[in-house]
Amino acid sequence: MKILFLGTGAADWQKEKMSGEHRRNASLLIDDILLIDPGPGVLDAAKEFSVDLSKIRYVLCTHTHADHFNASTLKELQKYGAVFITVPQGEVKRTGDYKVHALKANHSIDATHYIISRGRKRIFYGLDGAWLLYDEVQAIKEKKIDFAVFDATVGNVEGDYRVFEHNNLNMVIEMKKSLGKYIDRFCISHMARTLHDSHTKLSEQMKLYGIEVAFDGFLTEI
Repeated sequence: MKILFLGTGAADWQKEKMSGEHRRNASLLIDDILLIDPGPGVLDAAKEFSVDLSKIRYVLCTHTHADHFNASTLKELQKYGAVFITVPQGEVKRTGDYKVHALKANHSIDATHYIISRGRKRIFYGLDGAWLLYDEVQAIKEKKIDFAVFDATVGNVEGDYRVFEHNNLNMVIEMKKSLGKYIDRFCISHMARTLHDSHTKLSEQMKLYGIEVAFDGFLTEI
């Protein structure tokens, strides 16, 4: 499976690029075919990273907050033939070559995390959300995950109210300690502009724990 991060930022990043380091709102593309979160920055990212929109066949959404779902973006993708797929929480649906397992996230009512499988390869995509709910942990233990993407909105800030719906870095580190034998690679995304150091500093810090830090345009394979 080929994984391309089209965006890695939380809601406080603007669509328009600012000077210096920039992240678009979080979005992920798998195998050029399956897109997670048709947010406001997807079309710009596709242009920058030479993504062929006509190859995108399926669109999933984690939830309907504005940084993850943009009706105009979805409409444009549908012009190219993409199909918007919904999977009820707790259910599994086969979509082309992919098996999509939808799991309730600890965020808004409709927020969903996904385990997406193709053959023997599996990715866990966990944005937005704080910690993991029981059913998510059981699914991860049962299926084993090659590559997991965790929410890291809150950075190193302690005592922030957002930890009830988003992770800080210490929360991700603790989850890695518990789930390390079930997940091959840990990665973080959805970093808030106002709550994080630079990408370089963040990467250096998380490298100590064996956790990768995604950036816009980060391409990897499992």
